[in-house]
Amino acid sequence: MKRMAWWLAGAAMLATGVSAQQVEAPSLGATNYAYDGAMAAPRSRPTFGDEFSKTIDPTRWRWDVSQNRKGWPNHELEYYAGPDRSNARVEQGALVIEARKEAPRDEPDWGGQLYTSAKLVTKQTLGYGFYEVRAQLPCGRGMWPAIWLLPMDGSRWPDGGEIDVMEMVGYDPDVIHATVHSALFNHRLKTQRGAQTRITGACSAYHLYQLDWTPDTITIGVDGRGYMRVKNDQPGGAAAWPFTRPYSLILNLAVGGDWGGQKGIDDTALPQVMKVDYVRYWKR
Repeated sequence: MKRMAWWLAGAAMLATGVSAQQVEAPSLGATNYAYDGAMAAPRSRPTFGDEFSKTIDPTRWRWDVSQNRKGWPNHELEYYAGPDRSNARVEQGALVIEARKEAPRDEPDWGGQLYTSAKLVTKQTLGYGFYEVRAQLPCGRGMWPAIWLLPMDGSRWPDGGEIDVMEMVGYDPDVIHATVHSALFNHRLKTQRGAQTRITGACSAYHLYQLDWTPDTITIGVDGRGYMRVKNDQPGGAAAWPFTRPYSLILNLAVGGDWGGQKGIDDTALPQVMKVDYVRYWKR
């Protein structure tokens, strides 16, 4: 698929209808955000993308190492390496993000972490549109891979919002989670809005992780099928729906943390890798 024209990949998944089981987009005040509907990438050439054919393009991506010294949120245990280390690299036409059991004591911003990994962020802020990331995930216990979006305008979390296109924890492989966070609806308040689905072979095969983001709805799916949707009915204004500004796309593999590390870390399973075949975005 990767070597075909970009727009043919979207056409291959094009669906002409939606399932009879499709439900009305739930409001932010609902209790169930499950959704069943077709998702298809546009046929046109993407506005932004990366096929990861040779190396990581520094004009498209930056390595986020900003909190290594003080430690990362959610009590995560990784040190995010920069471009001077090989935790993020391109191999055989795919981005590889590798988590390792090692203490990078020679790094000047080392904060005592005993694991390394990598976190890449698009330099270009994106926004409304269709996103598609073809990825293969790690399943070792303690792994916490994610494909997600955050604003880069200096807004404080969670006020500026967060969109999680894909999260999975290694102790519960093949269960894929999608969520959105805002000032009123977030995991700290236990009010986050999201849903989950189970797929076969998340760690042994590539799958398509997709987001369709419009001013009115956020729909997230896997392999051409949406399973979570939230509607912009703004019970609470911007504190409920801050998803009106450009965000950057983030690819990372965390180690441990409040969620990923709930059942400990299997050091014998390391190293573990998250592979990304491509990233594509069509601006709306």
